[in-house]
Amino acid sequence: MPDLTRSTPTPAVIDQLAALTDLPDVRARAEAAREACTRLRFHEALRRRIPEASAESRVRGAQASAALDGAEFPVDLVRELMSGARAWPDDLDPGLRTLKGAVAATAESERVVALVRTAPLQALARLHVAAAAPVVTDERLGRPRIDDEGCTELVDLGPAPAPPVVAARLASLSDVVVAAAGSNRVPAAVVAALVHAEIASIRPFGHGNGLVARAMERAVVQALGLDPTGVAVPEAGHVSGGGPAYLGSLAAYARGDAAGVGLWLTQAGEAYVRGAAEGERISDAVRAGRLT
Repeated sequence: MPDLTRSTPTPAVIDQLAALTDLPDVRARAEAAREACTRLRFHEALRRRIPEASAESRVRGAQASAALDGAEFPVDLVRELMSGARAWPDDLDPGLRTLKGAVAATAESERVVALVRTAPLQALARLHVAAAAPVVTDERLGRPRIDDEGCTELVDLGPAPAPPVVAARLASLSDVVVAAAGSNRVPAAVVAALVHAEIASIRPFGHGNGLVARAMERAVVQALGLDPTGVAVPEAGHVSGGGPAYLGSLAAYARGDAAGVGLWLTQAGEAYVRGAAEGERISDAVRAGRLT
């Protein structure tokens, strides 16, 4: 896997990413994800109604992302909150705070797509501002952990790295995204999955890392052309695979060995196929006029 502890010249980054693609089953899953998203892109409903379908994708993505953080709510409620048809309560319980962060981060993911290819860390900071605003003070929004700040999220992945390690791995992750954006050698599915898992593993922020990881994944999927319409729902793909499988494969990635990294990349590739299928269901509903 790429050395995410230091900056690496672009050709070496691409070589390392290509090596990840050659792990067992990874290329096949990435190709299946590309084919599924290509079918979605040419859905009849998306000829004229991409904004409507992509808006619904963000509703379902926010619902699924919150569920992966333990906050489960009906999709109709999420749709009403995102559209403004229902106001947020004045006093939010922990579940609603998580949902509010998921809604804001998923909405922001559309606005940072243009940043992802050239300034991924700026995109990451903006997503954290959105995701963590319900629970984090202003001075910590958008700022990775420093000094002795720790993180107690995603404990199944092991202890969160210390801030100096986080800083180095974020810099290298930025190199990975920028290098991949300028190359056609590495499938977008592999890059998006790597970004998701790396953010979840290093937990750069004190709060909201899972929400940020999934929102950044959504933005990368769109920015690198896997799903340029933004109608696929990768978050729902992770949910449909089951929460234990999701956390288990992330924990395998966090081990850092080839088998663990390969397991996560194949699981994520399958999630993108399921996420594209959810996008097709959205498109079918848009075409039939059946979106609530």
